[in-house]
Amino acid sequence: MASNRIGRINEEIQRELAALLPTVKDPRVTGLISITRVDTTNDLRYCKVYVSSLDKSRDKEMMKGLKSAAGYLRREVGHALSLRYTPELIFEADNSIQHGAHILEMLRDPEVVKPANPANADIILDEDK
Repeated sequence: MASNRIGRINEEIQRELAALLPTVKDPRVTGLISITRVDTTNDLRYCKVYVSSLDKSRDKEMMKGLKSAAGYLRREVGHALSLRYTPELIFEADNSIQHGAHILEMLRDPEVVKPANPANADIILDEDK
């Protein structure tokens, strides 16, 4: 029962933070930034926010900007959600989207992925004609 409550709280915090990111005035927090996951502790004291951005070259500056804006974001999340404690936001870079795209690219490359059964290697599919 408690894990369901924490799950709902995680979703609400993720939704609020996604809406608040464009309002951050720090110039380091720009570009396409998405919040991939939120993990809140059971006592609602801390909240890990996993953030992914399209521009990987500016990740360190973006993380510094988010850490400096954490107080503002925490205050706004506290106003939006009625919780006993507003969790302290801890931002971490997440590269799962980039990692998934790399795996998908590798799966599509016929040089990397060999047929499961070598006896079927000479079969021509309709798509290849």
